[in-house]
Amino acid sequence: MAKYRLVLLRHGEGAWNKENRFCSWVDQKLSSNGIKEARNCGRHLKALGFEFDLVFTSVLRRSIQTAWLILEEMGQEWVPIQSSWRLNERHYGALIGLNRAEMALNHGEEQVKLWRRSYDVTPPPITESHPYYEEIYNDRRYKCSDVSQDNLPKAESLKDVLDRLLPYWNEKIVPELKSGKMILISAHGNSSRALLKHVEGISDEDIINVTLPTGVPILLELDENLHPLGPHQFLGDQEAIQAAIKKVEDQGKVKSAEK
Repeated sequence: MAKYRLVLLRHGEGAWNKENRFCSWVDQKLSSNGIKEARNCGRHLKALGFEFDLVFTSVLRRSIQTAWLILEEMGQEWVPIQSSWRLNERHYGALIGLNRAEMALNHGEEQVKLWRRSYDVTPPPITESHPYYEEIYNDRRYKCSDVSQDNLPKAESLKDVLDRLLPYWNEKIVPELKSGKMILISAHGNSSRALLKHVEGISDEDIINVTLPTGVPILLELDENLHPLGPHQFLGDQEAIQAAIKKVEDQGKVKSAEK
């Protein structure tokens, strides 16, 4: 029997997810479909009887908005929320804003897959000439973070995401989990993948094949040492979830008409 249970999810679809662009640290709200995904997630978790004591999000509003909508659907709006940049999406550097399918056409599907899914491949860093540089680094949410702006990343591999996430996991989330609280983490595709890699001991080679769809809750059941009792479980219609996973995987492929 599980000593601790934790629900983790990638936020609902954002506008740039819909446009197949690298979102990363550019802030955006959920798309209309993303709002629907978050509400459906909340209704499903309520039907399963989940009661949360604490929610963790990134400082990006698609993560926060997803948490709000889930809690609203569950009638648990009062549950406290804590936000940290350490749960942010991976920083995609110079790739931010670019279309994944177009990048696959120009650089090859394998290269785009390495940028998106590999463990230690870092994309080219963002520079001050990038159209979204000022929007990201002049945002006041990062002026009150636990690192100086000079130390914020300019590009990250998944390994880098795990390195900046682990202190927050160990120092903030784990103590709350061990105190007996039921926790929801509303994060992003890569911060969620990094956490799954750590908790489940997924190898550097196998993590490239872990794909998370938007708005689908993942249940982790852990023993007293926070070791998983089994693989993570996607909660919901399994056929629909597999279709959603394939949709995410296909985002990094050349469109048929362009091949």
